[in-house]
Amino acid sequence: MADKLARLNLFCLQDVLFHLPLRYEDRTRIVAIGSLHHSNRAVIEGVVEHSAISFSRSGRQRRRILMVHMADGTGSIKLRFFNFSSAQQEKLAKGKRIRCYGEARRVTNHLEMIHPEFSEVLTAELSPADQTLTAVYPTTDGVHQLTLKRLTDQVLEILNQENSALLTDYLPETTTLSGQRPINLKAAINFIHRPPPDVSLAALEEGVHPAQQRLAFEELLTHQLSLQQLRDKIQAQGAEKLSDGGELLTRFIKQLPFELTSAQDKVMAVIKADILQPKPMLRLVQGDVGSGKTVVAFAACLMAVNSGRQAAIMAPTEILAEQHYANFTSWANELGLKVAWLSGKTKVKQRREMLEIISNGEANIVVGTHALFQQDVVFSHLSLVVIDEQHRFGVHQRLALKNKGVSAHQLIMTATPIPRTLAMTAYGDLDVSVIDELPPGRTPVKTVVLHESRRPEITQRVRAAISEGRQVYWVCTLVEESEVLQCQAAEDTQALLQEVMAEFKIGLVHGRMKPLEKETVMSEFKNKDIDLLVATTVIEVGVDVPNSSLMIIENAERLGLSQLHQLRGRVGRGSTASSCVLMYSNPLSKTAKKRLAIMRETNSGFDIAEEDLKIRGPGEVLGTRQTGLMQFRIADILRDEALLVQVKKEAEVITASHPQIIEPLIRRWLSGAEQYGEV
Repeated sequence: MADKLARLNLFCLQDVLFHLPLRYEDRTRIVAIGSLHHSNRAVIEGVVEHSAISFSRSGRQRRRILMVHMADGTGSIKLRFFNFSSAQQEKLAKGKRIRCYGEARRVTNHLEMIHPEFSEVLTAELSPADQTLTAVYPTTDGVHQLTLKRLTDQVLEILNQENSALLTDYLPETTTLSGQRPINLKAAINFIHRPPPDVSLAALEEGVHPAQQRLAFEELLTHQLSLQQLRDKIQAQGAEKLSDGGELLTRFIKQLPFELTSAQDKVMAVIKADILQPKPMLRLVQGDVGSGKTVVAFAACLMAVNSGRQAAIMAPTEILAEQHYANFTSWANELGLKVAWLSGKTKVKQRREMLEIISNGEANIVVGTHALFQQDVVFSHLSLVVIDEQHRFGVHQRLALKNKGVSAHQLIMTATPIPRTLAMTAYGDLDVSVIDELPPGRTPVKTVVLHESRRPEITQRVRAAISEGRQVYWVCTLVEESEVLQCQAAEDTQALLQEVMAEFKIGLVHGRMKPLEKETVMSEFKNKDIDLLVATTVIEVGVDVPNSSLMIIENAERLGLSQLHQLRGRVGRGSTASSCVLMYSNPLSKTAKKRLAIMRETNSGFDIAEEDLKIRGPGEVLGTRQTGLMQFRIADILRDEALLVQVKKEAEVITASHPQIIEPLIRRWLSGAEQYGEV
């Protein structure tokens, strides 16, 4: 069992106390069967009227089912068991009194519970129901809820013994929460694991009970302290001071065919200030789709190159990396600089040449995908790492690149705007800058939402745009036909559109094409040899075709807000008025309706990100599994936003006056997960 518990990071008694419930169930009262409704979870008690085994066929196998009819005088219900032993069958025989807990489901004209938890009631008197609400814990294979409940009961018993030294309250005496001394830690832990029956489930779900807020505060505080500690550790390593770009940067800005926005100027100024320091820059630059982050990234690279050093920029997809390579090469050529290119598809001979110029320092800037991490890539003197769309990379990949430069400065860019709340907690170790202005001449994209029954109208709209010399994207959400999702396949769409618009050239690009095929199609589209590009969401990031002014997104209800916003950002990159048509099919869920309405109402990436955060939660928005951002056990950064300012202040007090409590807090709450913040 110890091995299984280790998978849950449970190694000692304190770990059990801080293995907090995911949710609660109310098993404190027995509910009359007659008052049950569909989807009610409840404890019921009654007598078995009838019990029998039947068989159902699943493929070639016959499956045994135990059907139990139970009644309590107010009504009856069927219990269905797929896995059962003869001992369980005996306990569910006719005439037995049993108590069950499960979810009631309405099936045609009767109620059913599938695989409820049950126990035999052995005495004639009604035995009492649970005395507290039942905690449901995060679990793993081979560790049952009952095991965790028994284990927690034992540890709580030890905690509640007189003079127990099991739990230390590390918060300083001066700490206040909402102007008051926080609830005692021992009382908070007892409440969280075994809430009294007079607390409603709804109140617990809101998470605002003083016991919940006390633990959420400590968890957020630990997270903040951990990020601060990592930042201090990285900055203590020191880094080379770089130049401000000098004449090289001046020449670059002069050769641009447009003026930089004041937002770009501002961000470039803070980057200069960072890299003139003898400690590593750790800066996150957020900029909405099309705000000109690439120019800022190249300017930062010139600051490294002007110091006689190398810079590297890494992107998550071939398409985005190729786009950076094309931009960087055209700018670098004008300045007499050399840009190297590395991706997974680089041919052996070319790769050998690239590795050579990277290691001997001939390449000033290196652009690539995750291929930059590979062991045989050796830099001559890497001093700046730019990571684009960083949340798409795994932590270890980013760390591998950082380790190639001796304390390299890091500039992280994202077009996925991260709400302030999330930035404070997810990137507390980074300085955050925002490019909050679009270049002049960009026109906001007009978004309309139409039902798929209006496809003929939409096709007419496409025809009109192409006839005016414009180009169009038609985005499908799947490559092949799927009966489950009922999405139009990209291939079918291309064939259908080619049939009704034979006079135009229609291209196709999707994720299953070979990189070379994809690249060829994208080049043809950029060169205006293709009028209409049918694509899957591979075009979400980094494709820049200023002549495209119309985008149709099929089954828009299937996509998340940030993905819809990224796709829409592929149009409106020129001076022509651009539109995006979100085509949907019924039935529409509440969430899908909300998403489409938000897209229609705003073009602001930050407003969209805030809404996305409310709908999907922080883990989804950031791609938690990839970022390494830990899952909070009890804190919720949306609900607990009000605590964040206080958390920051408290972290400063502890760092200055109580540094000895930082490590024990990190051990308690993070159990080894804190190293994720190093990148």
